[in-house]
Parts: sequence; C-alpha cells; structure tokens
Amino acid sequence: MPTSRETTASCEDVWRVLADGWTYATWVVGASRIRAVDNTWPAPGSTIHHAVGTWPAVLSDVTGSVGIHAEREIRLEARALPFGKASITVRLHPIATGCRIEIIEHAITAPFALVPNRIQHLLAHPRNAEALRRLALLAERSTAP
Repeated sequence: MPTSRETTASCEDVWRVLADGWTYATWVVGASRIRAVDNTWPAPGSTIHHAVGTWPAVLSDVTGSVGIHAEREIRLEARALPFGKASITVRLHPIATGCRIEIIEHAITAPFALVPNRIQHLLAHPRNAEALRRLALLAERSTAP
C-alpha cells in the first residue's frame, strides 16, 4: 500500500533530487542534518550519513542504497537506532502531466517488523505524504524558469 503524489516535475527532475544525497534532510521527515554522502550515491552499497531528531535528542545514523533502476526506482535501507531498520522503496511513474511518486516503507527488524505491513503503512502514511510533498516541491523548483 504505497503513499503517492503527483507532480508536474518529470521523473528525471525527481530523480535528480533523489540522486543528490545532500538533499536527503530537506525532503525526508525526521532527518535533521547530512554528515556525509558517498561519492557513488545512489549506487547500490553507497550510503548517506545523517542525523535524525532534534537537539538534544539527535542520533547519528545511515541510510544505504540497496538497489536502483535509474530515473524510476530506488530501494533504501534506513537505520534509526534504537528503533531498528526500515526498507523504503521510492518509485517514479511518468504521467501526461509529469510524474507520480510512490513510497513504500516497512520495518525489517523487531519489534516493529512484527506489526502487519498494512498497519505499518497506515502509521507511516502521514510522514511519507509530507516527505513526498517536499520531494515534489524540490523537483518542481528545479524545473522553474
């Protein structure tokens, strides 16, 4: 059950934002700061080193690229210790007016992995909807004259 959003930006424009690891904290809800981005991002095995939370409760963590289909899909594994890991897939679908962006997220470590995926998706939907709003705005801004 993905969360989705349509944008007037093209799939290529959205991909440019996804492929720039330094923008991660701008569109990912909860990420507060980027510490480093591997030079090979978003190639599989590359990582973004980021901080999660707000001061004084800031945790340093990483998100890794698990796989990509350039300009169409990126699969990520996000850590948010002590809460565990999540699998995140962002897919881009061309439409006549731009692009439809989908995001699917689910926990892959206990105890949250024990929660049925449907419930996880419902709980993550508000945060993912805001992330897609931010991602779309960044991509649309990149196409502005």
